[in-house]
Amino acid sequence: MECEFPTVNSNKEEIKEIFDTVKTIAVIGLSPDESKASHRVAAYLQNVGYKIIPVYPKGDTILGEKVYRSLAEIPERVDMVDIFRKPAAFDAIADACIERGDVKVFWGQLGLVNNEAAQKAKNAGMKVVQNLCAMVEHRNLYS
Repeated sequence: MECEFPTVNSNKEEIKEIFDTVKTIAVIGLSPDESKASHRVAAYLQNVGYKIIPVYPKGDTILGEKVYRSLAEIPERVDMVDIFRKPAAFDAIADACIERGDVKVFWGQLGLVNNEAAQKAKNAGMKVVQNLCAMVEHRNLYS
C-alpha cells in the first residue's frame, strides 16, 4: 500500500477530550517484546492510569493483562483501539469496532494511515486519530 496523508483526523482539542474520557484501551498488535514501540506505548498508557487490553496472536499475558486474539473476544467495554498493525488491516479492525458498538476512538499509531477505514470509523460515530503516537500526544498534553 502506498503511503497516505491522513485526511480524516482529530484536532488537538479532540485528542485532549479523548484522553480525558477514555478509560479502557485495546492495543491491537501489542507485542510482548519490550523493545517494540507497541509495548513501550502501552506500558506508558498503563502507567498513567488507562486499562490496557492486549490483542495479539500469541501469549497469555502482556503487561500483566490477559491477551485476547481478537477485538471480538474481549468481554468488557472498550473505549479506544490503539492500532499497531499495517494499514491494510485497518478495514477489518474498523469493521470489528463497528460490530462491537462500544468503541469510541479509532487510533492509528505514528506512520499508520488508512483514510478509507478511518472514514468508515468516523461515519460510525468514532473519533479518529491517524499517524500520531498516543504516548507522545499524551505527554505533550499532560507533562
